[in-house]
Parts: sequence; structure tokens; C-alpha cells
Amino acid sequence: MERIVEQTLLYDFYGELLNEHQRQIYTEAVFNDYSLSEIADEYGISRQGVHDLIKRVDKTLTEYEEKLHLIEKFIATKEKVHLIDRYANDYISSSDIGCIHKIQDIAKEIIEDF
Repeated sequence: MERIVEQTLLYDFYGELLNEHQRQIYTEAVFNDYSLSEIADEYGISRQGVHDLIKRVDKTLTEYEEKLHLIEKFIATKEKVHLIDRYANDYISSSDIGCIHKIQDIAKEIIEDF
């Protein structure tokens, strides 16, 4: 996964678990593309402190995913929904009942995963 996409997903899923200070600095660095110096000046901390905090937050967010696997489940479910959509379109164009059975099987997989 491209790093910025990975950071965005991690933050979207687990960002609320960070404290306000961590969220603010991480947002400034990752999403607003502020430099370490700009953030350090704004928050009255050293550049090294900003760097360390960003690394620590990256590690924390990654550890949440390693334990909870929410992003992994989200991506897998999204892929299955795309398959359901494909089989539904196939059914519409062909009236092949086998497509409905495939949709049911995928739906069961999604339900069992949660």
C-alpha cells in the first residue's frame, strides 16, 4: 500500500484513539504537509520532538491494526461487495440463477467474517 494511503486509512480507522495533541500534530504533518519546523514553532516543541511524536503515532496506529485487523477486514469486505455487484450485473444480463447462488455464498462469507 502506498504510504500516504496507508497512513490515511490507519488514521481514519484509529485516529480517534489518539489524544488531541497527537491528532493535531499528526494531522499537520501527514495531511497538511507542514514541515517539522513549522509544527515545532506552532506547538512550542523541538523538531526532534515532532519527529519522534509522528514516528510514535505511526507505530501506535500500525499496532492497532495488527491487533484489530479492521482495515484488513474492510478491504476484504469491499472486494466481496465488488464481486456481488459483478454477479448481480451478470444476473441482470443473463438471468443465470448461478449468479444468485454466488451472491448468497459471498454474503454468507461476509456475515461469517463479523
